[in-house]
Order: sequence, then C-alpha cells, then structure tokens
Amino acid sequence: MARMADDLQQHLAARNITDPALVGIHTGGVWVAEELHRRLAQTGPLGTLDISFYRDDFSRRGLHPSVRPSALPFEVENAHIVLVDDVLMSGRTIRAALNLLFDYGRPASITLAVLFDIGRREMPFAADVCGEHLALAPDQRVELRGPAPLEAEILTLKA
Repeated sequence: MARMADDLQQHLAARNITDPALVGIHTGGVWVAEELHRRLAQTGPLGTLDISFYRDDFSRRGLHPSVRPSALPFEVENAHIVLVDDVLMSGRTIRAALNLLFDYGRPASITLAVLFDIGRREMPFAADVCGEHLALAPDQRVELRGPAPLEAEILTLKA
C-alpha cells in the first residue's frame, strides 16, 4: 500500500492534479480507497460506488444481498476522479463503474488505481497505478479481506 500510495501521488503530480476525489468500488475497492485516502492525507470526502445494477451480467448473477447505495459527496462534473478497486481482472467492473460515474456528470479526468491486476482482460482497461501484477493460474483468484487489517489471499477454485 505504501508503494501504491507513492506511485499514485507521483502520477497525480505529473498530471498537475492537486485535489483529486477518491472513489472506491464496493467492497474491496472502498477499503483500498480508504487506506489511500489516509496515506495521501486527503481532506475531501471519499466517494463510494456500488455497481451492482450496472453490471452487464446482472441478469445472470441477480441482485447481491448486500447492495449498498453509492455515495458521491462532491461534484463529479469537471472533477479529477481517482477510481479505486481491489482487483482488475476482466474489466467489466470498471466499465460498470464508469457508466455509473457518468450518470453523475462528466469528470475532467479519471485515474484508475487497483491493488492487484491479474490481467484476464475481456475489455480494454489498464490501471494507471497498480499495487502488484499477479500471474495466477486459471483456477485461482485473489480475495481481499478487510477493512482492517487489509489481507489478501490467493484461492484455488474447486472444479
């Protein structure tokens, strides 16, 4: 997390972004965003997104029992947003989050920060800041637990 926070700070400085709005995607992305918010000593509010209704596989997955409301306690229009998630895999979660964000307005920019990138893309998204790239076997996934302490575990799925 310390390196990720440093990388994010450098990325934002290189783009002359001094007051970003951090937005975490439920659930793990919110935990990572909270930690980045603390490490970057951000004073503005932290936003959260629940993309459940924006997923393109909603009809197959159904409604998750822990759907939470999204909270964007700042103006999205013309804001510099740092969108944070725990794991970047297919890119479908990021697509859904972008659709939801644009329902609130048109940001000046969006920086994507993820804790883990496992690179199984189905959509053309890449993180601007990544904590770690993981090469996992097809039957493996990474699971984040938190919020405090944040712990990650690589799990092998049962056949």
